[in-house]
This record gives sequence, structure tokens and C-alpha cells, in this order.
Amino acid sequence: MEFVITRRRTAAVLTAAGLFGARTGHAQSSPLQPVQDLVAGLLAIMKAGQGTPFSQRAQMLGPVIDRTFDLEAVLRASVGPTWASFSPDQQRALLAAFRRYTVNSYVNSFDQFNGQRFLINPETRSVGAEEVVRTQIVPTSGDTHELDYVMRNTPNGWRIVDVLADGAVSRVAVQRSDFRTLLRQGGADRLQRSLDSKADGLAN
Repeated sequence: MEFVITRRRTAAVLTAAGLFGARTGHAQSSPLQPVQDLVAGLLAIMKAGQGTPFSQRAQMLGPVIDRTFDLEAVLRASVGPTWASFSPDQQRALLAAFRRYTVNSYVNSFDQFNGQRFLINPETRSVGAEEVVRTQIVPTSGDTHELDYVMRNTPNGWRIVDVLADGAVSRVAVQRSDFRTLLRQGGADRLQRSLDSKADGLAN
């Protein structure tokens, strides 16, 4: 099972024309700010649409992903304890492949704007030291879906470390299951090849 946002869910859950509780004056110390930045980035590539080359949309979104996600923390949690056994070169190569896969997943899923809205709940929910920012994607017709972002306060400010689809399905948990099989098949190199292949497929 691969956690890639489907086109059906995209059409039903995402795009936006208004942000509930979005406050552009929030300081970077707010866990809401990265989610607001991510939503703005997704809207930009959605409005660019399929008429804009995929590579260009990926270049637009890449820096947004970098400053809103803690990709290394997400990857480390998805790999599990095996991460510590990888060499620094393997870790760097895996992180580069994972970043490309993550960016391409979002660009592939958020590829058109049909008047959908992202609603961001201004009240976060505490889970230990982390905060959960709840959002809804409201289409012009059809069911509303939830995407909740698990936020962690890092030395670089608040960053996304997990995404919960429909408020429950953890992206990290799903990836951990997928990655475990690949790691058994061929370790870090096998996982890297799989991520690169998936990133290529999403771009095409």
C-alpha cells in the first residue's frame, strides 16, 4: 500500500480559495505557519496546472517542501532502527531520493484547481510535545476530507513530521510498512532505487 494522494481524493479534498483562520502575521514559532505556507505552495502549483511542465511545478514546490517538512525526520521514522546502520553516504542518497519522491507525489496529486478550498483550523491539538494542525479540503461538490499535520518544534522552527489522511491514516506508518519489505529485499540501495523509480513514474 503506497500513501500517495489519489486524484479522487485530490478532487474531493483539496484545492482552495480561502483559509479558515489563516493569519499571515503569525510568527515562525507558530505550528500553523508551515501548514499555511504548504497550502499556499500547493495552490500555486494547482493553479499553474497541467499546462505547466511537471519539472517546473516541481521546482516551484520543492523549496516549500524543504521549509515546511522535516524530511529527514520523516524518512528516519519511516525506515526505523535500520537507519542508524546506514553509512552517511547511504543516508544522504536516500534523503535526496525521498525528497524527490515526496515533491513529485504532491505535484502529481495537486495538479488542477477547480475552486476547492483548504480550511485550516486555528486551534491546534497537543499530542505530547507535538501539535496537530487540522485541515479540511472542501471541493465545490462532493465530500469534504481531512488532512491533519503533525508538527514538531525543531531548531529550525515548527516542521511537519507526519500527515494523517482523513484524520487517522499516518503517512509515516504506511511508508514504514512499505519500506520494511524493500529493506529486507536489498537494504538501503534497494529502497533508494524504489524511491527513484516511483519519483520517475509520478513525473511521467
